Amino acid sequence: MLYTLNLLFFVFHTAWMVFNLVGWGWKRTRPFHLLTIGLTAFSWFVLGFWYGWGFCLCTQWHWEVRRRLGYLDTERSYVTLLIHSVTGLHVNETLSETVTGILFVLVAFLGIALSLRDRRHRVCPRRPTAP
Repeated sequence: MLYTLNLLFFVFHTAWMVFNLVGWGWKRTRPFHLLTIGLTAFSWFVLGFWYGWGFCLCTQWHWEVRRRLGYLDTERSYVTLLIHSVTGLHVNETLSETVTGILFVLVAFLGIALSLRDRRHRVCPRRPTAP
């Protein structure tokens, strides 16, 4: 069961991250994107206030499963674990966390800005211009 949970965490958490990165790109997925970005921000900053900035509940659960499986993970973040697991490379954790933070702010801004634009166009649609 733990091996299955480990695999499911890799799939789910990676899919969550990919959706956070690209979910703003389609009008239909933007509401879900705002939800996943909001939940991620809540975990990183609200729960992070008590557990450490950047705390991720999903990472915490995954780490527990991996610990029970006997893995001795030295990575502090899921991104560095994922990079190491997929490529075998050890990346600088500070660089990884910095790039992750910058990308998060960028996609959060894009998601919010495009959602506001969509809402404005829904409330006040553009009128066709006269020839």
